[in-house]
Amino acid sequence: MDALSDPVGVSPETPPALPPTQVRDLGRRTYEPVWHAMQAFTDARTADTPDELWLVEHDPVFTLGQAGKDEHVLFPGDIPVIHVDRGGQVTYHGPGQIVLYPLLDLKRLKVGVKDYVHRIEQAMIDTLADWNIHAERLDGAPGVYVNGAKIGALGIRVRRGCTFHGLAFNIAMDLEPFQRINPCGYQGLQVTSMLDLGGPSGLEAVKPVLIGHVARQFGLQVEAAPPPTF
Repeated sequence: MDALSDPVGVSPETPPALPPTQVRDLGRRTYEPVWHAMQAFTDARTADTPDELWLVEHDPVFTLGQAGKDEHVLFPGDIPVIHVDRGGQVTYHGPGQIVLYPLLDLKRLKVGVKDYVHRIEQAMIDTLADWNIHAERLDGAPGVYVNGAKIGALGIRVRRGCTFHGLAFNIAMDLEPFQRINPCGYQGLQVTSMLDLGGPSGLEAVKPVLIGHVARQFGLQVEAAPPPTF
């Protein structure tokens, strides 16, 4: 049988290296301008646009995904409720929570949507393990849990193979607003935070660890960049 081989002295073509992923810390922001900015980034990007990871701490807000039902918002009080274009039901964002928006080209990374979700969850699980907190997934309920209580939520959107929206990771926050909703559409779902489990009392210790685990999950080379202007 004849075998097809490369010509002598010619190396197989290697894929071009991915551009560094820009890590942008937006600090504390209201929700809607950040949402619209990541929509605009995703709509404007091309095949050559570097991926970005946006870290943000939001002012208090409830967000309802595309399948979200108003009945799961029990008594919002003075916290605004916004219908958004991600998957999932209702969740809460507020001070003391890391929200990470991975703006990734899954086609370029050769990662499927299901695998993307799994890797994002794993990055949170690995981050918690660094503080000796054992976390796990639950079948049929995306996110990350410790002893049945949710500590990390996911709500994603993929457009033309590129991701936006992302994860919310409870670090050191007032959990009372979660009592005003059925978190992620589950009545009576318990919610916890790293601080309640013996973890750090602030976000700054966790951010670089989480980014490191996300980078490892996707094979990203990351570099710090200024926050976007909008």
